[in-house]
Order: sequence, then C-alpha cells, then structure tokens
Amino acid sequence: MAISSVGIGSGLDVESIITQMVALEKQPIKTLEVKAETISSKISTYGQIKSLVDTLNGAVRDLTLDSGFGAVKINSSNSSAVNATMTGLAAQGSYNVNVEKLAQSQTSVSIKLGAKDTMGAAGTMRFVIGNPGKAGAELKTVDLSITSTDTLESIVAKINGNADLSKSMVASVITDSTGKQQLMVRSRETGLDNQFSMSMGTLVTQADVDAWGGDPAQKPVVGTIKPIDAAGSNFEALGASGGITLAQGAENAKITLNGVAIESNTNTFKDIIPGLSMSVSAEGKSLLSINQDKDATQEKIQKFVDAYNAVNELLAASTKYDQESKAAGVLQGDSSTVSLQNSLRMLTQGIAGNATGKFNRLSDIGIQMQQGGALKLDAAKLKEALGDMDSVKSMFAAKPDALGNGGGIAVNFKTLTDELLAYEGTLNNKTDSLEKQIKLNKAEVEKVEKRAETVEERLRKQYTALDVKMASLSSLDSYISQMVTSWNKSKD
Repeated sequence: MAISSVGIGSGLDVESIITQMVALEKQPIKTLEVKAETISSKISTYGQIKSLVDTLNGAVRDLTLDSGFGAVKINSSNSSAVNATMTGLAAQGSYNVNVEKLAQSQTSVSIKLGAKDTMGAAGTMRFVIGNPGKAGAELKTVDLSITSTDTLESIVAKINGNADLSKSMVASVITDSTGKQQLMVRSRETGLDNQFSMSMGTLVTQADVDAWGGDPAQKPVVGTIKPIDAAGSNFEALGASGGITLAQGAENAKITLNGVAIESNTNTFKDIIPGLSMSVSAEGKSLLSINQDKDATQEKIQKFVDAYNAVNELLAASTKYDQESKAAGVLQGDSSTVSLQNSLRMLTQGIAGNATGKFNRLSDIGIQMQQGGALKLDAAKLKEALGDMDSVKSMFAAKPDALGNGGGIAVNFKTLTDELLAYEGTLNNKTDSLEKQIKLNKAEVEKVEKRAETVEERLRKQYTALDVKMASLSSLDSYISQMVTSWNKSKD
C-alpha cells in the first residue's frame, strides 16, 4: 500500500515530533544571534569612537602649528578704499595706505562705419601686446589677415576666435543711435603689462626693401607694417591716423605704503606686507591695523576641550555599569577601551617639560578636569593667559626631546591620536578583531543550521521506514482477520 504522508502508517504525529526535534537542534542559534548583536553594537561604538578621536586629532593638530597662535585681526579705517586678507603669518603693525590711482584696462575704438561696410582692400591687422616701457618686457606680436570683404562684425569674430588674442583681449561692435558701428577692443586684464597697440597695413617684403630709394635711415624692415596703398578704402581709413584711437589707457594701481610708492597691474597687492593680500577699490587714505586675534586662538582651545569631552563622554557611557538598572555599557569590561580612556585622561594631567614660558599644564590656563573625566574651561582665566601668547603656544606646541619626553600638551595628544588612528592602530585592530568574531559567529550559525538539516533528514528517513513497516503489519492483520471470519462462516 502507498504511504502518502509520514505518520499515516504508524498513526503518530510525526511532523510535530520532527519540528520539535529540529527546533531543539537549532536552539544554540538564539544564543549566537544575541552574541552577534552584541558584537555589532561594539563595532558601531568603535566606529563612533574612531570618528570622535579623528575630530580630536584635528583639534590638537591646530594647536601644534604656528598658525594656531598666529591669527591676527585686520582693520581698515577706510574699508571703502582699502581691505586686506591673510595669506600667511602677518606681523602685527599699522600701515598708512594712500590709494592714488586704481588699475584699469585699455579700450581702443575705431572710426564709425556702416553696418554693412566692407574693408574694400586686403591687408594685415597687427596687435602688439605688452608694456614697451618696461625694461626686459617680452612683447607678443599677433597678425590677422583681413580681406576686402570683411566687415567690422567679421573682424570681431576673427579677433575673438584667435587663440593668442582671445587670451588677452575681447572685441565687440558698438552701434550708435543712427546705426553706425565702431570696433571696440579692450584688454581682459588691467595694468600696463596688458596694454596693446593696433596697426593696419601690409607687410614689408624683401622686394620692398630692395626697391627702397629714399633716405637710408628710413629704410623699411622686412616684416614691419607699412600703410596700404588703397586710398578711399575703409581699410586705409582704419589704418590712418585717428582710424583707431585710445578711448581708455591701461593703468597700474598706485599706492603709497608708509610713504613708499608701489604699483600693481591689478587692484590687489600681494605680499608687499608678508602674509597679507591687500585690495584697493577707491582712491583715498586708510590706516591698516594688524593686531593679534586672541579670540581665534581661544576658539581653537575651546574646540580641543569640546573634542576631548565628546570622546570622554562616549568612553564613559560605553564602559559604565548602572547599579540601579543592572545594565552594562556595550564596552563594559573591554580592556582596550578602558586603557584608551585612562591614556587620554593622563594626558590632560600631563606637564609640558620643554615649555619655555610660564605655563606648562592645562590648569595653568584655566582648564580643569571634573568628576567623570570631563574638562571645564574657565574662559576668563584663559583670556588672561592669552595675554602671554608665546607661553600658551609653548605649553601646547613644545617639541619633545630625542626620547619623546617633555613635549607640549597638544603634541602629546596628537602623538597618541595619530597612533590610535593609524592603519594598524588600536582602533582599526580592534574593529578588525570584532569583524572576525562576526564572521566566526556566522560560521557557527551555519554549522548549527547544517546539523539541524541532517537531523531532520535522518528523522524523516526513520519515520518513513516505520510507516512502511506499520502499514505492512496493518495489512497482514486485516488479511488474517478476514481469513478467520471466512473460516468461521465455513464451519457453520
């Protein structure tokens, strides 16, 4: 007889038996899942610790650099004329600035022509770019070929389409109320170094030189421009005197700094005062003052205190045990975390043995450790200490000796945090170890799952065999019963 479902032959609730047996085999998975959640929480917490330590590392780094204590405030008595920004470490001082002239770019314009007027003759338009009055200046010469059918519009396109010219100038056509047009060319940059000249004509050839019969002193030179012989053409008119005029000449910005005359191609004067970039925007006088910016340094120190407290708070919360709730922090009892917490707290109590000023510990400038390890900054005491900026700087940034001892507070913090954040540092190694535990945990779960599958397969085979046997016995019992009944009937 066919067996359609395990248990039919035996009459047992085989599915229930197998389900319970398999569940019993899988019971260790619950413990492993709880363990995996704990490990994942530790990994997440270490990720947060690493992020906060990185922030602390950046904060202490600022206090190991000269720039951390060299910030200055810049004040201009006439900001509409003179302003300045820091480009480095500028010395404190006051400077009298007199803006005599602002820089400007050159603009040249042509005579007016009709919108559709053509040149009427072919030739060369020559541009010479640079400052001919500057000793050692290199002048750039660029020639454009002009055809007889060119208009002012097409000449503009040639100028703006030339790779060399378009870097230095921009051309356009301006139209008056009557529809007449003028060619306008202006330099892209201000200053005498960016000025240019324009001339129109034809190039002198060797044949022109050979045919020269005039004054030898005025003998033309091959490659120079000579007036075109096309009287009455627009090309000749543009090349003649007054054909292209200077509408606005290029000018350098000119100032006096404490009576010293200085020029610049632009309205910006860089590093005439080391570490400072000065810009001028109007003619006039101004007193430029550069003073130490104690507020900026105080902000950097506060940033260090805040970054340290953030790390300390997370470490404390992660390692504490709450007696009332009987709840332990995710890293409670973790030796690496406790060691890190102790190392950071010890550094706050350290002494900068190589400091050259009157301060050598954080408490000297108003930073005290509170119960629980947090730092508290006394702003008034720090402000007073910053009156001796060199001493504060030395306390934070003093260099250690050859054995690594005596370094400044910030230097020691940076050394520790650098080590913690290193590729093979404590934080990465700890995270890697936890990641391995997660993988091992997953492998254990897979083993339990595999073992449960094997048990289920074995049980199903056993109960299937039992069903077949019980079904066979049931059939035999039914046959014997039928035979006895039949025998009894035959006797009657």
